[in-house]
Amino acid sequence: MYSQEDLNSAVSAGAISAEAADAFRAHIASQKNASTADAEHFRLITGFNDIFVSIGVVIMLVAMGAIGDAIYSNNNGPSLASGLLVAGISWVLAEFFTLKKRMALPSILLLLGFVGGVFFGLLGLAVSVIDGPESKETLGALLVATSGLVAAGAAWLHWRRFMVPITIAAGTAALTVTLVALILSAIGIDTLENPEQIILTTVFIAGLVIFGFAMRWDISDTARETRRSDVAFWLHLLAAPMIAHPIFTLIGVTDGDNIGAGAAVAVLAVYIAFGLLALAVDRRALLVSALAYVLIALAWLFQNFGAVELNFALTALVIGSALLTLSAMWSPIRRGVVAMLPSNVQAKLPAASPA
Repeated sequence: MYSQEDLNSAVSAGAISAEAADAFRAHIASQKNASTADAEHFRLITGFNDIFVSIGVVIMLVAMGAIGDAIYSNNNGPSLASGLLVAGISWVLAEFFTLKKRMALPSILLLLGFVGGVFFGLLGLAVSVIDGPESKETLGALLVATSGLVAAGAAWLHWRRFMVPITIAAGTAALTVTLVALILSAIGIDTLENPEQIILTTVFIAGLVIFGFAMRWDISDTARETRRSDVAFWLHLLAAPMIAHPIFTLIGVTDGDNIGAGAAVAVLAVYIAFGLLALAVDRRALLVSALAYVLIALAWLFQNFGAVELNFALTALVIGSALLTLSAMWSPIRRGVVAMLPSNVQAKLPAASPA
């Protein structure tokens, strides 16, 4: 399997012409009856060797973490030693498997190991600093913010060296953690009875900002033929749950099984709105992130309208049928949605597949 980046690399190396690459993309799109953008490609696995190497990477990272804990054990969480060892071995392995072998799935795991090792290592240090009989929540929030900021810097260094598409999303997530922790420390988490509301509001606003950031990457590559499209994919995947969860929490879906008819209808209405937005920008992340809440709402509706024994089966049937139908008819449905948008907005979106 060859990615869009592989085709671009072949063109840059002179192995094939740009016209041949474009003709190849058009041929594949015509076979699938969809544009390249509609397929929403991203590179993950090119062969079983990716899985084989990924298993070895995971085992190696777990081993480094265990060795670090043996050097300096922190009973309340990760230790600085384990975090630094995981981050260090992740960088070393990335020099070969990412920079030379260009393996997608191992590169993703090594990026997460590096940034996660830095973050959780510093977080373990923070826990050891504030551990004690006295309440130090505000100091803890500041240390978490510091850990997030350093992790974001580590992600930037990793991007400069390896340019793995998920790196931008990982760094953005670290900055979001920093923002939330700084807001809580500024307000004074020690004085808050319920900080969840502030956290959800901040996460929702950050999710909207990240969605806009993802759209900037998308707009720069509407044909979705370069690494920028992969970066946008991971940013959309990060932004989607940050937008969806606060909305459905506000509706009351997370409060329990008895959500009420109004809340169930509201969930379905929000999901339809997410679907229209997903069709417009040609990204499916919002639909996936909100799926669990829709399952809860539909199950409640079926249960309270008499289908108690079959509520799970009917819910799965309805959702499965809807998703498969949407997938099969994605291009024509999207064509109709995009046609209703202003022309200046259409120009910034991936072109809809021709009829």
